[in-house]
Formats: sequence, C-alpha cells, structure tokens
Amino acid sequence: MQSSNPVLTRLGEAARRERSTFASPGYGTGYAPGQTPQAYSRAMTMDDVVVRTVALLAVTGIFGAGAWVLIPAGSVANGIALIGSLLAGVVLGLVISFMRITNPAVILTYAALQGVALGLFSRVFESWYSGIVIQAVIATFGIFAIMAVLYKLKVLRATPRFTKMVIGALIGVVVLSFANFLFYLFDINLGLREYSATGKVGWLPIVFSLVVIVVGALTFILDFDQVEQGIRGGLPEKYAWYCAFGILVGLIFLYYEILRMLSYLRR
Repeated sequence: MQSSNPVLTRLGEAARRERSTFASPGYGTGYAPGQTPQAYSRAMTMDDVVVRTVALLAVTGIFGAGAWVLIPAGSVANGIALIGSLLAGVVLGLVISFMRITNPAVILTYAALQGVALGLFSRVFESWYSGIVIQAVIATFGIFAIMAVLYKLKVLRATPRFTKMVIGALIGVVVLSFANFLFYLFDINLGLREYSATGKVGWLPIVFSLVVIVVGALTFILDFDQVEQGIRGGLPEKYAWYCAFGILVGLIFLYYEILRMLSYLRR
C-alpha cells in the first residue's frame, strides 16, 4: 500500500536506498565491519514511536519548568532566552522537517529549545490569568486523545484529498497569522489576533483562533497515518524519532493556540 503522505514517501525511498546499499552484492553479507544484522534489520514499531514521543515531551517539560523557575521574570536574561529559544527552535524545526533528520540529538535539542520558550511564555500567561496553563495542557492532551480515538475508529482517515485540505489550511492560517503580526508592527491590526493582555476581544479573533485549533487538531490525523504507514512499510527504527518529532510539533502548535483562546475567553 502506497502512502498518501509525501514526506513518508520520501522517507520510505531513503530507507529503501539505505537497505539496498547494505544488501548489495558488493558488500558481501550486507553489513559493515563490526555491525550486527540487527543494526539494519530492525523495523520501527508503535512502541518505538510512543517511547520517543514521551521522551521528547519529558525533555520539553523539564526545560520548560527549568526556564520558568530559574530565569528571572522581566530580566534581560528572560528576553534573551525567550527570543533566542524561539528563533533557534523555529530554524531547527524547519531544518529537521525539510532535511528529514532522524538524529536523536538534534531532535532532543529542538525539544529543549521549545521547552524554554514554552516555559517563559506560559509564565507570562499564568501571571495574567491564574490557572490558564494547566487548563491549556489538559485541553491540548484531551484534543490529542480525541483525535487518536477518531483515527482508531476510522472516523477520520488521511486520504489524499484530506491531506491536501489540511496542509492547505495549515499553510493558510500560518500565513495569515504572520501577516497579521507584520501589519501589527506598523500599527495596523487586521483583526485576526488580539495582542494586548487586557483589551476587549471581538468575535473575529475568537473565530480565527477556533479555526486554527481545528486545523491543528486535524494535523494529528496526518501524524497517525505517517506512523501507521511507516510501520507497515518497514521503515528502520531510527525513523521513529522523526515521527515523534512531528507529533511534538503538533502538540506545541495546539498548546500555544489553546493558551491564546483561553486568554480571550478570560477577558
């Protein structure tokens, strides 16, 4: 069965090239000196993806808690850590995505950087609205669990049409959010976002935030399909890191948006 996910297709092609290289007649037994057959024959399993996802979440949580507690609020260090971790995290995330990196050290570094940014951002929102962080965490994992059940029951499937719609919608909301922020820097707010902490919120930011949350939730269906097709296609174990990375990105994206939405509702 051929996957409708273009990223997974490229990963599968890379894995097949890797296996064919070590299985070609010119390599004798098919393994480099000192390597055991298991080093190349072990395929990715669901447990591999789950364990690595939990590990990435743990790293994100530890670095987030550390940044929250150790970096003084309102200090120069706070600003440097926030901006630095955000920029470095975005750049590293794009590199991992486009280069399809499966190196655990690189992906764990991404989780650590995002943890710092999450911790500092969450502390700001918590100072404005007490209890909002735990509400956002519960809502994020609750939506993730619901999407997992819907996928398991085959209510939602990553068909080619569904995949194109979700990716198109995701690109759309990201571009609109970025455009709104750029205009805001020049004192022009398109109305899609409310950036103040206490200002009144109209209906447009709330509707837009709801749309972003729905789109973010639907991306998990693509992640689940990538994992399922990867296991079925026999991708090597190391690709479990890439699948876990995709799930982490979705959870972080959803958490940020839920945090924003809850802040609107608290006004």
